[in-house]
Amino acid sequence: LREIRQSLKELDGGLKGELAISSEIEILQECFYLNIVPAGWTNRAYPSLHSLGLWFHDMLNRYREIENWTADFQLPNSVWLGGLFNPQSFLTSIMQAVARKQDWPLDRMCLVVEITKKQKEELQSAPKDGAYIHNLFIDGARWDKQNNLLIEGKLKELCPPMPIIFVKAIPIDRLDAKGTYDCPVYRIKTRGNTYIWHFHLKTKEKPSKWVLAGVALLLQI
Repeated sequence: LREIRQSLKELDGGLKGELAISSEIEILQECFYLNIVPAGWTNRAYPSLHSLGLWFHDMLNRYREIENWTADFQLPNSVWLGGLFNPQSFLTSIMQAVARKQDWPLDRMCLVVEITKKQKEELQSAPKDGAYIHNLFIDGARWDKQNNLLIEGKLKELCPPMPIIFVKAIPIDRLDAKGTYDCPVYRIKTRGNTYIWHFHLKTKEKPSKWVLAGVALLLQI
């Protein structure tokens, strides 16, 4: 936010004739004209494929989410995982909290997920252990809410939203991964170096089918 304020202040000064038009100001003007996010902003923010208008709206939503959370420092009923600047740290903190509570070694912990049938509005409180997360999308397949498992996607249905997901931590030796696909979770659709975790999703198909289809969960589309 500091970078945005400063660059906009310089742009305003340049347009008013109070400052010399630098190359940075010219680049900022061009970005506004082309509706793309200035590199100086994205370098200090988070991975995103949005145009400038959508990016700015998204950033304000993230700011409000964090502001509401820090108002009373209580875990929200459901966490917008993609709205966090470091979602991987949040997921790690779930394991840390349980490990500390149960006096279990952190390096022997893992996360498991339950895809619920709940709507965000139905949640009355945060879970005692773990967290509900929302606004995730699935790429390359879809989630069958009725049978609670991963199935093939519909034609022209790109990245359908996932239901509310309950994330909790357990010791690795209690993990039962049979009948699941080890689904990678990325921040954006281009994937690349935006990998943050993997969730075991129930399936009747062989996991290799979803691997070949490149199925993944996304925090933003």
